[in-house]
Amino acid sequence: MHEGFTESPDYEGEIGVIVGRCGFKIPESEAMDYVWGYTIINDMTARERQRDHKQFYIGKSPDTYCPMGPIAVPASDLPKVLRIQTHVNGEKRQDSTIEDLIFSIPFLIKTISEGMTIQPGDVIATGTPAGVGIGMKPNVFLAADDVIEISVTGLGTLRNTVSPPTAQNQIVERVAKVTHVPISNDKTSGGAGLTLLNSKHLYYKHCGPHDGSAIIFIHGLGGSSEVFTPLIAELSLAEIYSLHLLDLEGHGLSLTSATSVISISSYADDVHSLTKFASIKNATIVAHGMGCLVAMDLVTRFPNLVEKLVLMGPPPSPLPPDTQAGYIARAATVRSSGILPIVDAVVTAGVSEKTKSSNSLAIAAIRMSLLGQDPEGYAKGCTALADAVDKTPVEDIKVPTLIITGDEDSFSPPTVCENYAGQIKLASLVLLPNVGHWHVFEDSHGVSAAVKAFL
Repeated sequence: MHEGFTESPDYEGEIGVIVGRCGFKIPESEAMDYVWGYTIINDMTARERQRDHKQFYIGKSPDTYCPMGPIAVPASDLPKVLRIQTHVNGEKRQDSTIEDLIFSIPFLIKTISEGMTIQPGDVIATGTPAGVGIGMKPNVFLAADDVIEISVTGLGTLRNTVSPPTAQNQIVERVAKVTHVPISNDKTSGGAGLTLLNSKHLYYKHCGPHDGSAIIFIHGLGGSSEVFTPLIAELSLAEIYSLHLLDLEGHGLSLTSATSVISISSYADDVHSLTKFASIKNATIVAHGMGCLVAMDLVTRFPNLVEKLVLMGPPPSPLPPDTQAGYIARAATVRSSGILPIVDAVVTAGVSEKTKSSNSLAIAAIRMSLLGQDPEGYAKGCTALADAVDKTPVEDIKVPTLIITGDEDSFSPPTVCENYAGQIKLASLVLLPNVGHWHVFEDSHGVSAAVKAFL
């Protein structure tokens, strides 16, 4: 009812023309070729606002005004002449046909397209017949609990009830959930599998018994929680442990907003939010690549959270300046040209010679992992790595730690891992022969044996 805004709410039963083709400066003779079909419109109007503001927008656009439906039907499935009738509380107020329009549909399309491009899905309200409330003597405007029913040939009936002034405006909650800030990596159907963590919609999956000891998996750049699947399967971890798998923001199936600034610490904050959401305590963290920096940030800031730590291919901290510059350049490349231009280079540099020559399945898995990444989410991961310029205080890590790397891992060379092992008091190092940086894909048996012994 919008009390205080209008005291003259009125109905207008109209036929809505649904545009099916993009067009500009459309001749009247060709206009019907641009019509996909029709629907019903109740072009509700606050009459004094329409009158006083001259431009009709404010009078036509209060919340809940202009309901449309209940269906849309192709023109080919409808007769050429459509009849429209409007009833208010059962009383017939309007009765006319499409032939009675002051301006025909072809003329409307011609006129509108003279200055603007019409697009598929645009809906044109064609005008209302005689019989609206303001046209009655005296005026008869709508009141609370009035029921407006607009029927059109082949389109059914659009039925609307006027709510009382005390009714809650449902538009507020709906609009609050909508954002025009671009969202990247929106791959799920209606948010399936996403969980709200740290005010972000992130993909999270739990496997195994809830009362088992917790293991949190943190993947690296260009990966997702799926990279741990061979390890989980080979050790049958889901039979014993409570497994928590999270796709980092912008990776896998997790969303990222254009306003979200990602860093190693922000990734860690998201994982910490997961621990609170899932009531995780005394967890083992299994991390790979960039995820190792996330895990180390987490364990140094929240030492009571982590019981054990597995670091597969931890990068140097801080990164060398030339490596930082390389990630900034890579981010620029994927933002401008997508993921494909960097895939071959990443795979070539990231795996061992043995993998290249005899493990085509690993190569395919790595390529699919990279090609499945959203360019913006991946670019943000690159800049998060490049911004990790401060040294991680690894000497503060007091929990048993297993470090795994490959003897051909250029991202996490054996010398870097040896240095970590020397700084972390309870650390042990496993060096996998003929393995590059994608350890689980390149040597799942070697990784599994090391993790099994450690757990």
